[in-house]
Amino acid sequence: MQPIITAQDRENLVSPLFKFDRQFWMTIAALLVVTLPGLALYVRQLFLGLGVTDLNRPVFWGAYLVNFIFLIGISMAGTVISAVLHLLKIEWRRPITRIAESLTVFGLMVAGLQIIMDMGRPDRLVNTLLYGRLQAPLMWDIASLTLYLLTASFALYLQLLPDIAFMRDSTPENAPTWRKKLYSTLSLGWRGNKEQWARLEKAITTVSVILIPIGVSLHTVTSWLFSTTVQPGWKSTILGPYFVVGAIYSGIGLLFIATAFATQYNHHLKGYITDTFYKNLGWIFIVMSFVWFYFTLNETLVVTTEQETLEFPVMAAKLFGEFAPAFWGMNVLMTAATWILIALKLPVKARSNPLFKTATGLVMTALAAVTFAALSMNIPALHASLVKTILLAAFIVFFILALLGLTGWFQARLIPSTVIASAFVLFGMWLERWNILMPTLTHARIIPYTTYFPTATEIALTISTFGILTLIFVIFYKFFPSISIWEVEAGRAIEQKNGG
Repeated sequence: MQPIITAQDRENLVSPLFKFDRQFWMTIAALLVVTLPGLALYVRQLFLGLGVTDLNRPVFWGAYLVNFIFLIGISMAGTVISAVLHLLKIEWRRPITRIAESLTVFGLMVAGLQIIMDMGRPDRLVNTLLYGRLQAPLMWDIASLTLYLLTASFALYLQLLPDIAFMRDSTPENAPTWRKKLYSTLSLGWRGNKEQWARLEKAITTVSVILIPIGVSLHTVTSWLFSTTVQPGWKSTILGPYFVVGAIYSGIGLLFIATAFATQYNHHLKGYITDTFYKNLGWIFIVMSFVWFYFTLNETLVVTTEQETLEFPVMAAKLFGEFAPAFWGMNVLMTAATWILIALKLPVKARSNPLFKTATGLVMTALAAVTFAALSMNIPALHASLVKTILLAAFIVFFILALLGLTGWFQARLIPSTVIASAFVLFGMWLERWNILMPTLTHARIIPYTTYFPTATEIALTISTFGILTLIFVIFYKFFPSISIWEVEAGRAIEQKNGG
């Protein structure tokens, strides 16, 4: 029988962790450049107060809370991949389990920072724990977030344990002493005997079962922050499952991007994360796309047709008011992402028709973007009924031709196309959170209508948020393998046993 973990595996998965090369430091420097301006503006916000933002009554939640909902959403990646697929014993999930679980933990950590940013007096955060009322949905959200973070962190640690012991035994002689002690301490005396493996498997299975309802509860409880109020646009009984669906959808999208980033950063990982992962998870991505469209259509159609006095102004602001660019932009991105994913599943055919050429697709994409921008601009001449109808018809034609023209390019490039679709989904899901919050807050019940647009401070802190998330990701995987070594080993053992 061939050795399951080879010397080449050690070279690919362990050696890069001890090489702080130019690429690593350039990545850290770039992320710091992205992150530090926002942190500097946050210090300014601490001194000057929330007056430096556009937050005020009735818009007391803004970009910070949009980021919070978005970030807890992407944390569903670990729940879906690690917990659900582990319980279903899906073998192709093994190489990306570690990345999925870490995205859950890091996403929740950075999501918690958004609450601190949103507080004018973050020192009063402790008051929510000391004097918070358990009857309030806000306290439910804090409890769910804390429980989810602790459980997900424990799940990640359990999954890391055998690899930490492997790192302990594989640390180079010239490695720093503190790093050797770190692995020795965290490994908890793991030796990999039969009893330890049996207990670990039982613990991982148990935590996976617990993690699923906790993850669902966090997104459901977060939706209750809105649906338990009397504000128009939020009084919906499907907001809970809508949040859960959106969380799974965006979580899978971020997992695709993070995996592609990891394989680009360390080319050796491409031998472990194969096209099988992108193809199989792509099917789940497509299913979640259609489920998301179902919920979106259901919510939009019901409110539009009933035209209730308080609800309809909120929907009108989305459909053809000040929030129309964000609402329709969200739908355009999701439609494009869905088509790309479907195109990857279609048989590849050589087409001589010029409409299906990449050059045609690029030209049509540019025309569609210009037309959409014209529709979004607040220029009276462009909002005349006839002009707007012509622009809308032109956009639809350009958009369809753009997707058809680029289909061949998408089909020839599985990973880049999946990453593009994932980026569309992530941006679209951020806009979805924006479309849930902002139209209602600016068209609040009883209070006169108002406007909101993020200030430079809020925009910079939003950029810093994603810089911090990426920074944590890069640093963490400089100390721990991004591929679950023991999962790869177990997968190979199963293949050998089955004669593969």
